[in-house]
Amino acid sequence: MSAKIISGTETAKVIREELQQEVAELKDKHNIVPGLVTILVGEDPASQSYVTAKNKTAKALGIYSEQITLSADTSEQELIDLVKKCNYDDKINGILVQLPLPKHINETNVLYAIDPDKDVDGFHPVNVGKMVVGEQCFLPCTPHGILELLTRSGVETSGAEVVVVGRSNIVGKPIANLMLQKRDAGNSTVTICHTRTKDMALHTKRADIIIAAVGVPKMITADMVKDGVVIIDVGVNRIGMTDAGKAILAGDVDFEAVKEKAAAITPVPGGVGPMTITMLMKNTIQAAKQAAGLV
Repeated sequence: MSAKIISGTETAKVIREELQQEVAELKDKHNIVPGLVTILVGEDPASQSYVTAKNKTAKALGIYSEQITLSADTSEQELIDLVKKCNYDDKINGILVQLPLPKHINETNVLYAIDPDKDVDGFHPVNVGKMVVGEQCFLPCTPHGILELLTRSGVETSGAEVVVVGRSNIVGKPIANLMLQKRDAGNSTVTICHTRTKDMALHTKRADIIIAAVGVPKMITADMVKDGVVIIDVGVNRIGMTDAGKAILAGDVDFEAVKEKAAAITPVPGGVGPMTITMLMKNTIQAAKQAAGLV
């Protein structure tokens, strides 16, 4: 029997309807319009696509959206000066600097320049620290989206054996931390694996939940998982092109084979991806409420 498909597309649609209502109420009751600025440096096609999608979503929800595009030869100091200007702009509640940046710009210096109260990506060390100790903060968008998928799909996480495959600062480390906390979609026993793990199957075979975020196409195969496992596949890997010139995508999990053993699984595309942008919007609305003293 094939697994239940956990659709990020459908879940994100439901959450966006909730957020749209929240934005409307903020405007009607408090005359507040949440504002998001996206800063893009250079002309990377993937980054342009991501920024366009974020702006489109923001506008659809009623969020004020501003995009600033800079040339690829913009200096690090010029970018930092722009970020600091946005820090003091009252109509902007969230600042997103699209990564990756050109090689001559130190990403860390730029991200640290963002006001933690406007860091809707959740990458500033102030927010990372608050997340680790369980304080209120902006959660990184992809891990936050994973928590929503698990919660809204009715997956039991309390006491579950969770294996996170991947150790990035964007997904692997934060989702591992969040899953072990005393919280909804938490209270799990967490193991972190990565590309240097000697016997990954030893760990994944005992997992009740596998979160794959390692960036290796179809790395998790059917013989590496037990019957009834829940799979959250974060990987988005280009493995070829169609005759029409469209990218063929695969996750970090061998979807077709693993879905025959899993209880539930996210597809690629249409799984975690739509949730990431949705959580960015949720954080932006949260930032606006915090700035107004409503929370």
